[in-house]
Amino acid sequence: MSKKLTVGITQGDSNGIGYEVIIKSLSDERILEMCTPVIYGSSKIFGFYRKLLHNVGQINTNVIANAKDAHPKRVNILNCLPDNSYVEPGLSTPESAKAAILSLEKGVEDLRNGSIDVLVTAPINKRAMNDEGFRYTGHTEYLKKAFGVDDVTMIMVAGQLKVGIVTSHIPLKDVPASLSVEKILVKLRSMKHSMERDFGIGSPKIAVLGLNPHCGDGGLLGSEEQSVILPAINAANDEGILAFGPYSADGFFGLGNYSKYDAILAMYHDQGLAPFKAIAFESGVNFTAGLPMVRTSPDHGTAYEKAGKDVADPRSMLSAIYTAIDVHRNRTAYDELQAGRMKVNIPDNTVKPKGGKIIE
Repeated sequence: MSKKLTVGITQGDSNGIGYEVIIKSLSDERILEMCTPVIYGSSKIFGFYRKLLHNVGQINTNVIANAKDAHPKRVNILNCLPDNSYVEPGLSTPESAKAAILSLEKGVEDLRNGSIDVLVTAPINKRAMNDEGFRYTGHTEYLKKAFGVDDVTMIMVAGQLKVGIVTSHIPLKDVPASLSVEKILVKLRSMKHSMERDFGIGSPKIAVLGLNPHCGDGGLLGSEEQSVILPAINAANDEGILAFGPYSADGFFGLGNYSKYDAILAMYHDQGLAPFKAIAFESGVNFTAGLPMVRTSPDHGTAYEKAGKDVADPRSMLSAIYTAIDVHRNRTAYDELQAGRMKVNIPDNTVKPKGGKIIE
């Protein structure tokens, strides 16, 4: 029987839908059979939102000061906010931003020290947090710094659909100059390793999207496909990475070609996330590849317009919890297998592809 994991869940912005989707997700009776949840936030705020939800059954909670004291058969709430914390559903306020920062900092601290096994983060307001001193453009960038790793990759996950991005939270005008052969190659290495270790996919096939309309149309609409993206694909092939493309993004998603690959690498944020959310918004998960620990989040934002109205859909949050558990278990199995391979010195006979080509 698999070890029951302790899942840390940060509350996100107090005035968004974070608590609502957390409470609805944790009301699923299967959750306590699979994991021990620990919410980083406020028992008072939890109680406020719990009273607003009409179709949620009984939830047995346990208030703790340390994650290691979590009760395995209850929803644990670790109070890490000031006692005078309050909420104003639907509003972006300094108080809600500060609460999101405190929750995230404590959750990451416990993830680093081993008090929890995985971390699931509820939505935040990046602009409001920046105004309160949070100097990062999102969870991904904060976690990269917190864990001291050279690179991380945002991968959106929904069943068989997995979309990673080369550049994340930067202005669109800065994307072309940010691309390089090495940067794309680093992301392809990261995605290959993540597919194998985190998702149990052997020799994953990765489709690579172009940057320009129609993949530059032979240089008429841009040259990055020829000068940067294709050389990166060829370099990846030389390393045994099954990378293909570049593909023109509109036709690739419009014709359903994404179903033929294990993962897709987009050049920039909206190129990958817009089609992903159009296909799988309700159940999508944001996963951070490249971290030594597992972190996921739902694929939506704070949705202030829905806060406090009992209309927030919890499916993405529930998927984020399940995905975090699955990835942790996949990693454990993969690492045990690799340790066994090293003992008997089994070589890795990966077949190398013969190179990419531009596909409009």
